[in-house]
Amino acid sequence: MKRFLIWFLSFIITLSAAYYQRKTGPTYPRQLEITANGKVYPVKLIRSLGIDERPEVRLALPDTSVKARLFYKRFRTGDDYSPSDFDFKVYPVDSYVMNKIFGITEERGLFARLPVEPVAGKLQYYIEVSDSNGTKTYLQRTPVVLRFKGSVPSSILAPHILIMFLAMFFSTLAGLMAVFGVPEYRKYSLWTLFLILAGGILLGPVVQKYAFGEFWTGVPFGWDLTDNKTLIATVFWLLAVLMNRRKKTPAYTILAAFVLLLVFSIPHSLLGSELNYESGKVTQGLVLVFFGNFVKKNKLSAA
Repeated sequence: MKRFLIWFLSFIITLSAAYYQRKTGPTYPRQLEITANGKVYPVKLIRSLGIDERPEVRLALPDTSVKARLFYKRFRTGDDYSPSDFDFKVYPVDSYVMNKIFGITEERGLFARLPVEPVAGKLQYYIEVSDSNGTKTYLQRTPVVLRFKGSVPSSILAPHILIMFLAMFFSTLAGLMAVFGVPEYRKYSLWTLFLILAGGILLGPVVQKYAFGEFWTGVPFGWDLTDNKTLIATVFWLLAVLMNRRKKTPAYTILAAFVLLLVFSIPHSLLGSELNYESGKVTQGLVLVFFGNFVKKNKLSAA
């Protein structure tokens, strides 16, 4: 009975962590409520777009009398905002799952086109909506940031996601078994290390290469948080396995499980790859921005 509860609790914890990571990440659509002609509509604004996907932002507004406009510019540049009008369109949905399971056969709403940026390039945008009551601007002070990425083959992306989920699950399982004195924790520690190496160290860089043009942008080459948290988890689990080879030292397994759960609860793609439009190089999000600001302040102080 104790083993069943440990397995069940491990699954619930892993699922909760994965859900939290997915919901809070910077690539998850930004949710917004828009009022048009006296009605409130919840909409989702995209923050991640493949360079092979339709370069449009959608407003799921069924009211065809509403007019809307999108204003965009390249992220972290002095560019002026450019306008793009929303037009009402209907697109067919060609997906067996969406058609047969969810009953969704078409996508309709207001669509505004955007220019396609290079991989890791970003645009920021806000919207303006006009109805019978006038014009209202949304998100001008806190614009949506949209990052472009390359296409990752499903034959690589699907195994990567599945293996990393299993790694989180077996890590949590081994940690709980170590806490409650179940001797199999050492076996599942080996499984965890193997899965992290396969999904994170081997497949992870391949996914990164397809999406943003670089195999590895973590230490020692950069500060990409996704790469670095994979590296941290691998180091802790390698230590846990080595320390448990000759004698039982569950404390290392508990620590490694806690570290993996902690780092993989950090929103995916936070401080991820970002194209610097001035240099033309891919950097790592906010980390280098903060560092650059720190350097500039010190230079001004020294002057």
